[in-house]
Amino acid sequence: MSAELSVLIVSYNTVEMTLKAIETLYEQTPHIDMQVIVWDNASQDGSCDAIAEAYPQVELHRSQDNLGFAAANNRAAETATGEWLLLLNSDTEVLPGSIQNLLAFAKANAQAGIVGGRTLFGDGSLNATSCFNRMTVWSLFCYSTGISRLFKTVSFFNPERIEGKMMDEVRQVDIVTGCFFLLRKQLWLELGGFDLRYFMYAEENDLCLRAGKLGYKPMVTPEATIVHHGGASAISNAVKQQQVYRGKATIIRDHFGVVRKQLGLCMLWSVALTRHAAHSALALIGRRRPDKADMWKAVWQQRRDWLQGY
Repeated sequence: MSAELSVLIVSYNTVEMTLKAIETLYEQTPHIDMQVIVWDNASQDGSCDAIAEAYPQVELHRSQDNLGFAAANNRAAETATGEWLLLLNSDTEVLPGSIQNLLAFAKANAQAGIVGGRTLFGDGSLNATSCFNRMTVWSLFCYSTGISRLFKTVSFFNPERIEGKMMDEVRQVDIVTGCFFLLRKQLWLELGGFDLRYFMYAEENDLCLRAGKLGYKPMVTPEATIVHHGGASAISNAVKQQQVYRGKATIIRDHFGVVRKQLGLCMLWSVALTRHAAHSALALIGRRRPDKADMWKAVWQQRRDWLQGY
């Protein structure tokens, strides 16, 4: 029987957080006909057995391999029966009314296509990673030159960031982050789900930008708020940063025009160089941790690889 909402959770070695995410999901969403699908990406921490024991009603898929975020969600979505799909990170906690409010908001704003909410850290402070404006040559220039850090509160110099009081309002955005990401299954199928080239990071950027090309205008609402701890499934910082930059390079190659593509890749190269140089210099005088300098050194050394994109 079809559910109104299918919730897709991809887990990877986050057993305690995944259990908490499922617990709060059921506790705070009692009045929605809901199918919960967990795709486990070959966790080695006992996640599958723990989930199966605690929540036998969950549709659990035990992958033999780590497929990454994009492919895992695509595979999970194949079994979804709901009219709506909600992508929910395993390191989240659902707060009262969040999913009901998000679903109501999506129904009232069909032109959005994709909707999201607001996220908080575990201490209740704002986690401004639930949505972004699209990456541009200007945003990369501001980041590479350090202007964005000098003028942190000036949106003109931080055009990708949406934070502070801006998160207290309903607004149109370019990118809804995949940690709390709702759309009709019909639109998901129309878009073909995530592009499987994006193993991890930037896959939701690509999907939102493709939805934008169809005329949709993604939106977020503060009435749908969850806790998102963030980064729980990431591996080493150096590998994570290289994956992030590989994702950015792919977005540039896929969504920038011919001239902007070359400028964007040059700016991304410049970002890695300036971060490597700055952290190395600051580490020498004791103003930064050596591991940070080592991380950016590794990112810089692998630039020819990640600049090619996925």
